[in-house]
Amino acid sequence: MAKMKTHRGAAKRFKRTGTGKLKRYKAYKSHKTGKKSPKRTRNLRKSTLLSKSDQKKIDSLLP
Repeated sequence: MAKMKTHRGAAKRFKRTGTGKLKRYKAYKSHKTGKKSPKRTRNLRKSTLLSKSDQKKIDSLLP
C-alpha cells in the first residue's frame, strides 16, 4: 500500500504539540488592525489549541 501524502496547506497552518494535540494561530490579525484595540491585536498573536471536533478532521490530513 502506498504512503499517505501530507496535505501541504494543513502542514503550513498546524503544528503538533508534544502530547499530540494540534496548535493553530488565530485569524483576523493581518489587516484592519487600526480599529481593533491593542489588547485585542496582542491576544490575536497568541496560538491556541484546535478543538476536538476539528482535530479529528485535520488528523486525516496530517499522517
